[in-house]
Amino acid sequence: MTDPRAGDPLALLSVEQMYAADRAAMAGGVSGVALMERAGAAVAEAVLRLGPERPVLVLCGPGNNGGDGFVAARLLAEAGREVRLALLGDPAKLSGDAAHHAALWRGPVLPLEPALVDEAASRPVVLDALFGAGLARPLEGKVRALVERLTAAAPPLVAVDVPSGVSGDSGMVLGEVAVRATVTVTFFRRKPGHLLLPGRELCGPVTVADIGIPEAVLAEIGPDTWESGPALWAHQIPWRRAGDHKYRFGHVLALGGATMTGAARLAARAALRVGAGLVTLAAPREAIPIYAAASASVITAPLDGPEGFAGLLADPRRNAVLLGPGAGVSPETRDQVLAALAGGARAVTLDADALTVFEAEPEALFAAIAGPTVLTPHEGEFARLFPALVEEGDKLAQARAAARRSGAVVLLKGADSVIAAPDGRAAINANAPPELATAGSGDVLAGLIVGLLAQGLPPFEAAAAAAWIHGAAAAGIGPGLISDDLPEAVPAVLRGLKAGLAEARSEAPI
Repeated sequence: MTDPRAGDPLALLSVEQMYAADRAAMAGGVSGVALMERAGAAVAEAVLRLGPERPVLVLCGPGNNGGDGFVAARLLAEAGREVRLALLGDPAKLSGDAAHHAALWRGPVLPLEPALVDEAASRPVVLDALFGAGLARPLEGKVRALVERLTAAAPPLVAVDVPSGVSGDSGMVLGEVAVRATVTVTFFRRKPGHLLLPGRELCGPVTVADIGIPEAVLAEIGPDTWESGPALWAHQIPWRRAGDHKYRFGHVLALGGATMTGAARLAARAALRVGAGLVTLAAPREAIPIYAAASASVITAPLDGPEGFAGLLADPRRNAVLLGPGAGVSPETRDQVLAALAGGARAVTLDADALTVFEAEPEALFAAIAGPTVLTPHEGEFARLFPALVEEGDKLAQARAAARRSGAVVLLKGADSVIAAPDGRAAINANAPPELATAGSGDVLAGLIVGLLAQGLPPFEAAAAAAWIHGAAAAGIGPGLISDDLPEAVPAVLRGLKAGLAEARSEAPI
């Protein structure tokens, strides 16, 4: 497996970065005409796969996205397909590479009108080559009316780059309507909007086409956003070897509450399952019998006041701490968080109540963060800690801003979880199935993060890996999942990761 910073396909490019890739390719001798020809050919192939023998309706915009549409229309007609092409605007006003390819189209150019969609009897495959990823305004007028009719008719539809009306950077709908694609074809690398919701659902499966942009261009751009996947972090997991001992894989200290005991129990088991060498679960003395009966693999430690927690922290072998699941929103929880963060000597994961307890004074939390720390808020907890950021940009921008402000890695949870580091790096996790919408799944995720931190993974990689493992485990279970199932599904995911690494090493050139 490769480091994405060296060109891994997990890298995601913003709209501006993709423009820079095009410019760099052309500066290196690849013509814009050739890039557009290859892009249109990839789109035409997708249309042929989606609707064999069906007529095709090509909807072109006035820019390069429309130019791709003209190429695809020409190639589809040459392949014997019945093609109708409509253009938004005046053909005479096309410029550059789009004008070049429009001149090669030998069929009629129809004006773009909503009535074009009223051909349900023929059920054409529709090619959306209207706007692409760079659109910065809502769809309006006749284009909006056309898209509304497309939504109602739901024809098989191929989108060029991103469905029109969707932001390539954020995945957000720019206004109230956007095209819903059956499949989307993009070029060189995907964009964040292909993975962030609702863009991910509106895109359908995304094909990334090679249009001749050299891979070396990626290093020039220096991507800072990736899809979370094994190539990003699996090489840092310390797989066990002969002669290893448990302390090589870290000792997690998890804090449990007096009443909501299930949360910390789930987290502790997840930390063990993901590979932590030891897990100690500390809780009020009256709750210890519940924790002790839950798992023979988890060490339990009764807490008798603040001194008891400080004594547990004093052991340097306890190198990773989890606070929050079931802890309770109380002054005691606040003090325990600050004690765990003190000095920055250990890795800390803060979830749930350990975040909410700082709602009134988030700056006190941020000021205390001095070492490797991961915050795992869902949207509600994020709003409590970062109220000024909630209306500021999209989910990716919010997570990045929160990481910079707090000095911690922030995992903003959801079906499209975003992991952001203070240095600007970010990853989007896209493998979480809907079955994870169940009580306790977030506690398991927190346990996976702290278990990986205990083993020495840096916070960004630990959070990204945990989110992916969490999703993969859930996908392996499927419908009927409850949170108790998730830790038990982790070993199968780890076996697959280890086998993939071994296969990659065996195939590497000597």
